[in-house]
Amino acid sequence: MASQPPATPSLPLFYAGLEPLSSSQHSNYRVRERTAAPHLANVHAIPLTSDEFVSAQRFYPIVFSSGENSAPLRLMGLNERVNVFFDQDGNTLGETYVPAYARRYPFMLARLRPEADELSLCFDPTSDIIGPFEDGTPLFEDGKPGEGVNAILKFCEEFEMSANRTGFFMKELIDNDLLMEGEVTIQPTGSDQPFIYRGFQMVNEEKFRELRGDVLRKMNQNGMLALIYAHLYSLQLIREVFGRQLQQQKGPALDPAAAAALGQG
Repeated sequence: MASQPPATPSLPLFYAGLEPLSSSQHSNYRVRERTAAPHLANVHAIPLTSDEFVSAQRFYPIVFSSGENSAPLRLMGLNERVNVFFDQDGNTLGETYVPAYARRYPFMLARLRPEADELSLCFDPTSDIIGPFEDGTPLFEDGKPGEGVNAILKFCEEFEMSANRTGFFMKELIDNDLLMEGEVTIQPTGSDQPFIYRGFQMVNEEKFRELRGDVLRKMNQNGMLALIYAHLYSLQLIREVFGRQLQQQKGPALDPAAAAALGQG
């Protein structure tokens, strides 16, 4: 359920290519204002930083990817290529929260060489919002980075810092053996068989309750406790996402009346 692959084995999700932004090669490039996010249309899970848990848990289930190097994910659907919060053109379907990972696209900080210490501002050259356009915000002015580039760079730098904090959060969960393989069973009225979803991890509530007092105090002081509760509370929304899939006819077939009742549950 939560195993969204990257665009290619060597590139992160959404990115079809990466090119370093250069004042000499891209002096006439501009960035258009994004009115929709078509790159989100068929994506059911998006990486989420721990800084965003409180905002995201109001709208989406927050789970953790399976396997090694587990990371937080925001679920926008329970099946591959199903997104119940964005339409096929990338327009939002009602109120929502867009994770920083998706908002930074088509830009990101990356190492140009594996041995490089510094990160360089890069972009996906296949994106339709950056290029030598007549309209949009210019990236460079008189050969120097303009306000647009500086704002993009600042956002990407803040994202990297947030990603580092997320790495610490994940390490603490793993070191305290708090993650377990998740399974959700939904038995809608009118369905003979339950729908079972696996392929993700979640916090083991039993082990969480058994943590020593000093560990809990540490988690409370460093903010982890609130993040864990945000994750656990958000799991209640899995049923709502399932109902949305049925109502939008993006999920398994079910009696329409039962689907409507489930979506309101």
